[in-house]
Amino acid sequence: MAAAVQKFGPGGPIQCHAWSADRQAIALSHNDKDVMVYQQTGQKGWKETSRLDQHDLRVTGIDWAPVSGRIVTCSQDRNAYVWVKEQNGTWRHTLVLLRINRAATCVKWSPEENKFAVGSGARIISICYFEEENDWWVAKHIK
Repeated sequence: MAAAVQKFGPGGPIQCHAWSADRQAIALSHNDKDVMVYQQTGQKGWKETSRLDQHDLRVTGIDWAPVSGRIVTCSQDRNAYVWVKEQNGTWRHTLVLLRINRAATCVKWSPEENKFAVGSGARIISICYFEEENDWWVAKHIK
């Protein structure tokens, strides 16, 4: 049985992507500043359900937390965003200031999903965690 070929969006290369835990949704970026979230619509294909559009430059990394369902994205604009899906289906974003002087290149959630790491062109890894008392994400650097 041959695998079905799917087309996502207008075309062009897919820079980065991440699957949801149940593999029924995918977040991807077409080598630009937007992240599109697609939901599987039965056997036939995929439907774009959301567009995450806060970055100023090309998105270089996406990771989807399997338990909490949060998405983290990073970009050449040297920032990261944590996206949380609201009850009404929209995604609420929170800016994470990485304090780096080169583009962010990759991002990955920790297994406990309480932290994530962001790699950069500055050869610095930002470890980001949520600070409850200030209601924001904080980045610490390791070299």
